[in-house]
Amino acid sequence: MTSQTAAPNRRKGVTDVLHERRQLTGLAYRLLGSLSDAEDVVQEAYGRWYALTGPQRDAIESPAAWLTTVASRICLDQLGSARVRRERYVGEWLPEPLPGEVGALADPADRVTLDESITMAFLVVLDAMTPAERVAFVLHDVFGYPFAEVAAVLGRSAAASRQLASSARRRVRAGIAAPAQGSAEVVRAFKAAWEAGDIEGLVGLLDPEATVVADGGGLVSAVRRPIVGGERVARYAVDLTGRMAALTLVETTVNGRPGLVAERDGAIVAVMAFEVTGAVVRRIWAVRNPEKLGRWRGAPA
Repeated sequence: MTSQTAAPNRRKGVTDVLHERRQLTGLAYRLLGSLSDAEDVVQEAYGRWYALTGPQRDAIESPAAWLTTVASRICLDQLGSARVRRERYVGEWLPEPLPGEVGALADPADRVTLDESITMAFLVVLDAMTPAERVAFVLHDVFGYPFAEVAAVLGRSAAASRQLASSARRRVRAGIAAPAQGSAEVVRAFKAAWEAGDIEGLVGLLDPEATVVADGGGLVSAVRRPIVGGERVARYAVDLTGRMAALTLVETTVNGRPGLVAERDGAIVAVMAFEVTGAVVRRIWAVRNPEKLGRWRGAPA
């Protein structure tokens, strides 16, 4: 496999191969929605590389492309089994949120659409795709691999891979709104109204069809089905702070977008990502599963 990001036709040393780790991690995170799982995939891909004999490694024209192919296939296998695991998951499943601008994960290949490819909205849409759609779209539209090489990963024809990516592209266009200017100000105003218990103010900041999805994983309390409707979301938020004494809201960046964290007794108990359209909040994703919040311990707001 070659690509605009893989430096084809050049044999690489150990140091150069290790430099691919960040991009491989970004690829696997987009495919799996879990940075922990992504790191495991990358580790396994490197394990397979170092398990090759010296002559076998020397025969590989582009180690970076080889690693990408291997990591993508591992992710494809995991995506198939993940659907079975999700059937046993308690409540809604959301991707693992990442603090801050998420560094190299936010800009894999200088493609125009890709600064959006790490947001929670994007990852949630990806999760609704079939594994083959997801791999075809991420490899081609996000990382710029040609369909002939995507086909080699999927074990399908280039034409079939193109159709998969096209279907995925339609899902993205239908499921993700254009990023709004001033979203940080909207989230800040939402925080202020929430802290004040101002239901009317919250309703004014919420789309009439606003939705909240929470992920507790069965480990902590969280609504198990989405809450839909601006007024219902506003009343739920105010009721929640009434039931959870000493809850503190802090502005932060979640997957490169303005968000909030909820703290209680100095510990982060929820990370909230927002989708803002126009001047209102359209969606809120609240991750409460403590297994997905480990990277937020000590993360700067």
